[in-house]
Amino acid sequence: MNEEVYFIGVDVGSGSSRAALVHESGRVVKSSVKELQTWKPKVDYYEQSSNDVWNCVVHVVKDIMKNTSPASVKGIGFDATCSLVVLDKSGNPTAVSNSNNDEQNIIMWMDHRAQAEADLINKTNHDILKYVGGKVSLEMEIPKLLWLKKNFPSKWSEFGYFFDLPDFLTWKATGSLSRSLCSLVCKWNYECSINGNQGWNLSYLKEIGLEDLAENNFKKIGNKVLMPGEYCGGLTSEAAKLLGLQAGTPVATSIIDAHAGGLGMIGTNGEDIDMDMSTRLSLICGTSTCHMAVNKNPIMVQGVWGPYFSAMVPNMWLNEAGQSASGMLLDYVISSHPAGIDLLKKWSTGEVRNHLRELLIKMAISKGLSDVSLLTKDFHIWPDYHGNRSPLADPTIKGMLVGLTINSSEENLALLYLATLQGLSYGTRHIIDAMVMAGYQQFKSLLICGGITKDPLFVQIQADSVGLPILKPHEKESVLVGSAILGACASKYFKSIQDAIHNMGGNADVIKPNPNIKSFHDKKYRVFLRMFQDQMKYRTIMN
Repeated sequence: MNEEVYFIGVDVGSGSSRAALVHESGRVVKSSVKELQTWKPKVDYYEQSSNDVWNCVVHVVKDIMKNTSPASVKGIGFDATCSLVVLDKSGNPTAVSNSNNDEQNIIMWMDHRAQAEADLINKTNHDILKYVGGKVSLEMEIPKLLWLKKNFPSKWSEFGYFFDLPDFLTWKATGSLSRSLCSLVCKWNYECSINGNQGWNLSYLKEIGLEDLAENNFKKIGNKVLMPGEYCGGLTSEAAKLLGLQAGTPVATSIIDAHAGGLGMIGTNGEDIDMDMSTRLSLICGTSTCHMAVNKNPIMVQGVWGPYFSAMVPNMWLNEAGQSASGMLLDYVISSHPAGIDLLKKWSTGEVRNHLRELLIKMAISKGLSDVSLLTKDFHIWPDYHGNRSPLADPTIKGMLVGLTINSSEENLALLYLATLQGLSYGTRHIIDAMVMAGYQQFKSLLICGGITKDPLFVQIQADSVGLPILKPHEKESVLVGSAILGACASKYFKSIQDAIHNMGGNADVIKPNPNIKSFHDKKYRVFLRMFQDQMKYRTIMN
């Protein structure tokens, strides 16, 4: 009898570390999750511990390996948030703020401390910025490195290694200092350009004051760069013992978490849906939302990151858009409302969302409305409470609400929740419009995964708002499947990453848009765009 073949996918998100044992068919057999610790030492500061992250990874991998033969695991892949890990010259964690706590050595992706540094970089108008939609984001790593240099000048020379979190994980697993092309081109302004240039851009680093990173052949930030899914080494004896796996098990070059979700979904099959990857827009919906599109040709989109070569699917160009707060915003909307505060005392956030959805259905029926979306005719939201990632690329933009009354009821919370779902969906439409205007052909479907997609109302509103069918994979853990696909590639079990994508992609349910409320959403979208224009007018008046 042939032994089953498995791959392990490890995902480190904003709030937890997860691992899955994934069958060669793409089916998740077992999974495990463990929460991470996060510190918030100041407003807009978010820090984590690389020791805590690794310990949580060890925990979840050991958990899924119970009663499973280590020999059946043929490869392992890692993904994580694009957070900055800082180590000293001995490879030990070192503090990234005035906390003086060396455990707080990760500046998270959502940390907004580097606003001034991002502004300084953007004033250079360096040619490399065209690959990040014209502006570097303060969520990326180079502004954060510049912040560290400016705020800790005496400590700067003592820093030994800077890792994107996904690359830190492969280093812990294999001892390899290699970096992923995905992380570097997407978050570090590493050049992999249309004209064929690849490498660290010295003129850029010199212009912004980080030319010293070139010392010792860029040792601190990486000089060996591999494509996602490439073999980056085997598990060391120490790591294998901790994880409950065999030493030498192939480890894949890592990928950013959202990109893993895109990789796990891009080969999904839906009835009567075009399989051409370039007609699909992938939405990975968690704390934030990432919108991922691939094309055979490079397309520049103002306010959208990329094009990045081979950052998600080898030999295709990736554009990455997104919303800085989606799941985080929905949680905030509930937890900051008087009715939400009371509901959270007796129910989990998921149970509160279910309750609000049921309440909205009752409200629509009582008013004789054919669709719950029609309840927000006079309730509108601009959802950028944490700034705009795409397509405006302006972290200083604020959230806006129209329709507030003196009302603290559950019904009022339900309307606010619904308007927020719609606002996030119009944000997706805004991104699609920008990409099509820049040269993308009209998308034919959306692929969707992540925590928010457990709410069927969110999924249906996304479909209705953009007028496109949505593919929701049967396998709910697309991010973990994406990481496992990387492990499969590193093991050489499949001929190519394309083969792995299609063999492990699985099937999906198709959620079709409701054409009967298209005109309603078209009107709401016009209001949505006008709200931004109005905010800019207010800013002009006050300045």
